[in-house]
Amino acid sequence: MFGHGFYEEPRWILDQCMKNWVDLYPNRENQICCGGGGGTLTTGYNKERIFYGRKKMEQIRETRAEMVVVPCHSCHGQLSSIKAEYGMEHLQVKYLWELVADCLVI
Repeated sequence: MFGHGFYEEPRWILDQCMKNWVDLYPNRENQICCGGGGGTLTTGYNKERIFYGRKKMEQIRETRAEMVVVPCHSCHGQLSSIKAEYGMEHLQVKYLWELVADCLVI
C-alpha cells in the first residue's frame, strides 16, 4: 500500500468540526484522484488537467456539497482552479487545517 492509509483521522476531525458532513463515494483507498497531483498543476497542460478532474468534480456534485475539505495542496489548487469549468463556482475549497482554524475562532 502506498502511504500509510490515514483515512479515519481526518474523518474524526471533520466529526469534531461539522455537524453534518458527507463523505465522497468511493472513498478511502478507492478514492478518485482530482487530476492535479504529480505536478500536473505546473505542467501547462491545462486542458488535460481540467479533463482529468472531471470524475472528482462529478463525485463532488453528487453530494450537493457547498464546501469540500481537502488535506492536500494539489487537490486544493486543482479543485479551486477547475470548479468554474464545471459550473460549480459556488463551491468552497478548504484545507482540513483551515476548517479546524475556523472552528477554533467560533
